[in-house]
Amino acid sequence: MANEAIERAKENMAKTEKILEKDLGSVRAGRANAGLLSKIMVDYYGVPTPLTQMSAITVPEPRVLLVTPYDKSSLKDITTAIEMSDLGINPANDGTAIRLAVPQLTTDRRVELAKEVGKYSESAKIAVRNVRRDANDDIKRQQKNGDITEDEMHRLEKDIQKVTDDATKRIDEIAADKEKEIKEG
Repeated sequence: MANEAIERAKENMAKTEKILEKDLGSVRAGRANAGLLSKIMVDYYGVPTPLTQMSAITVPEPRVLLVTPYDKSSLKDITTAIEMSDLGINPANDGTAIRLAVPQLTTDRRVELAKEVGKYSESAKIAVRNVRRDANDDIKRQQKNGDITEDEMHRLEKDIQKVTDDATKRIDEIAADKEKEIKEG
């Protein structure tokens, strides 16, 4: 039962890392990346629909995204949704597809994006610490109920701290990789 607390903590921390990777994928780093469009919703016949479900998104060149809608009548709606987003990229509609030229990042914008990566990273670390707290509370409850001994409780708390340290280290690595990508732009 006590090991379940550690396994549950590991799973939740791994989910936090995946969410961080997904969030950082939507941060523009000066390179074309389909993840940039992952949060864009298009008003499609009155229903907010994710752009990624309405079109094929490819990267024909390092700084160009090509959005090819499955339904050509939705081109205007997709163009509008991209313009209204916070991407800061102007879509070029050629009648069959939309080209997005990802501009070079300025030095100021790189600094802003690095701060944004830091915020995402810190939020992920807070989530990991909350998972650790919940796991420790669970183990203390088990010890109080007599399910485990005090020695086992202390050993499990050390194990949970190691899992937390590992997750925090991976979060730092993920953030460092994204910051490097932003600097190289």
